[in-house]
Amino acid sequence: MKKLSLKIRLIISFCAVSVAIFGGAGVLSWIESREQIDEFFDTYQLLFVRELATADWSNVKSSTQNAVDQIIDDLDDDGEEEDEALGFAVFNSKGEMIFHDNENGKLFNYHPHASGFEEQKIGRKKKPWRIVWMQSVDSNYRIAVGQELAYRDEVAFDLIEETLGPWLCGLAALLVLIILLVHMELRSLRMLAGHISKRSSDDLSPLTESNVPQEILPLTKAMNQLFARIEQMIKRERSFISDSAHELRSPLTALKVQLEVAEMSADDKKVQQKALANLKAGIERSSRLVEQLLALSRLDSNLQNIDTEEVLDWTVILNNAVEEQQTLVDYQLNIDILNKEYNTIKYGRNFLWSLLLRNLLDNAVRYSPKDSQIKIEFTDSGLIVSNSGVKVDKKHMEHLGERFFRPAGQKVQGSGLGLSIVEKIASLHGYYVRYENDDAVFKVIISK
Repeated sequence: MKKLSLKIRLIISFCAVSVAIFGGAGVLSWIESREQIDEFFDTYQLLFVRELATADWSNVKSSTQNAVDQIIDDLDDDGEEEDEALGFAVFNSKGEMIFHDNENGKLFNYHPHASGFEEQKIGRKKKPWRIVWMQSVDSNYRIAVGQELAYRDEVAFDLIEETLGPWLCGLAALLVLIILLVHMELRSLRMLAGHISKRSSDDLSPLTESNVPQEILPLTKAMNQLFARIEQMIKRERSFISDSAHELRSPLTALKVQLEVAEMSADDKKVQQKALANLKAGIERSSRLVEQLLALSRLDSNLQNIDTEEVLDWTVILNNAVEEQQTLVDYQLNIDILNKEYNTIKYGRNFLWSLLLRNLLDNAVRYSPKDSQIKIEFTDSGLIVSNSGVKVDKKHMEHLGERFFRPAGQKVQGSGLGLSIVEKIASLHGYYVRYENDDAVFKVIISK
């Protein structure tokens, strides 16, 4: 089912709330009006029954009733007037009705012990009436004055209709105005949506924030921040592609040269074997560069979903990293692991920390002399990887970690991406990286 638009939902909500409030006000007005009308007519009945109670009913005869009935018939000669609002009856001590109003009073049922107000159903239709009973002054007669309750309801309804009728028209006009105002006020959102839909795919310029309603301004600012992030990401991707193409050009050219040397030296086996060896080494370096580029690309794209609840198995991480480096060299590595039992890095992604440690050990092995000492030391705030016999110039220290950065005159083969990957993985886990040189010992410190 298609979800209703914001405008339709607002209009429905406003209408529903307005109708509910108006209906509640109408019900309260009805109850209050009905109570006031009951008080008014009860008072009127009491006054009427008191007047009748002070009259002299001793001389009333059947002819008197007939005469009164004739007078009433003469007054109502057109047959259109009908007074059902009030009725009365007079009973003697025997319970005989001696006089009535020639209408509804003659239907009253005599109750010898009735006093005050009571409700009674009279006539064939058993309509409810409110009747007040009172004894005459001479105590020989009982007077009953009643009124049909439906008449009171009609009076209350007419009163509510006359009172709330204009308000109902005003409510209808108000709802129409609300609909128009909602339509007009949502115009800003429609204009914003139209402006965005007309943009080209490469237009990431910020949306204007002037003359924007306060309610829409946070959305506009959030979209501008999103555009800025997307623009930065695109710039990084373009820079990454450009740098990657530049870095791959040289090793691919070297591979092509070595292949041509191998082809031209078919008669000289030694030259050919040397060219093939160089070709193999170049392929390995290119493979490693591509691997590093792919790893950095995944990290930059934030495709790695960092699960901080995954427990790190440092025994496996350390063993794999050390064994991998040992297979790459033809001598025994001097790698010491210190304070492993006090390790505070307990959660993260095992794969990423393995990649981080592999890059640190790879740098340490590549840029250190054969007899150097490599240490992996766990601290209260992280870990330190250090290697002796290495001195990095101060002017190069601040550039470490930059992509493809390699000091001039560097003879060791590399891609210049290892420390960039280290810094990215550390930041994804909430750590930062700094570098220190202390007495020909180069340290990479990872801490909070």
